[in-house]
Amino acid sequence: MTLSLSALNNLSTPEAENWFSQCCASESWFKAMAAGRPFSSIDAVKRYSEKVWQDCNTADFLQAFEAHPMIGDVNSLRAKYASTKSMASNEQQGASEADERVLESLAGANKTYLEKNGFIFIICASGLSAQTMLDALTIRLQNDTATEVNLAAAEQIKITLLRISKGLEQGISK
Repeated sequence: MTLSLSALNNLSTPEAENWFSQCCASESWFKAMAAGRPFSSIDAVKRYSEKVWQDCNTADFLQAFEAHPMIGDVNSLRAKYASTKSMASNEQQGASEADERVLESLAGANKTYLEKNGFIFIICASGLSAQTMLDALTIRLQNDTATEVNLAAAEQIKITLLRISKGLEQGISK
């Protein structure tokens, strides 16, 4: 749902929490974002978002990761993004346009990654080809889980900031 900054600032707390939860599913993050209103600008929303995310812990990160579908898993994408369709649309465009061999390789590598780390591979997929995502996944499979939590959290905030921009930029009001 696209909102003006003014409209976001004037939502009830539960409505604001719901809106922010579409940007990032970490409950501590979206509750802090709703409580941090009012914001003076979209840039202020983004800066605060980054600050709140830095204060989150591993459990918060894992909760956010849980809301993502596996890269290339179109059925999972449809199911998990049903409520966030407008903000999350086209995030996996590269995977939806990939050939079958690359998609099968992504699915296999994702399964290996999940088994190794206990959470799915997180990457800010916007603008990336399926092959680029597969290459990144293959490289990151060599990392330990602690490193991957940190890398995935860095990717998560990129995704979150894109969703905030997408949710607010068309609804700007002065």
